[in-house]
Amino acid sequence: MPAGFGPWATVYGRFRLWRDAGVFTALPEGLIAEAADTGRTDLSLVSVDSTTVRAHHDAAGMRVSKHLMDAREEAVQEQEATRQ
Repeated sequence: MPAGFGPWATVYGRFRLWRDAGVFTALPEGLIAEAADTGRTDLSLVSVDSTTVRAHHDAAGMRVSKHLMDAREEAVQEQEATRQ
């Protein structure tokens, strides 16, 4: 661990706090929603390959905010419209 990050115990403590607060879940969701809201999404760059990306069994109960789902749906519709 680089010295600039401080002692490993401090870094680990911060990681646990952020994990428990949901920062690592909210951050990418917020970035995706913001990109969709401003029209900066390109769904042609999205790729999921189940042979290499495996979801944990708890992923089946994933909760997504209505705002994020609306933004994703809008982005998909925009992509479909540009393809036609």
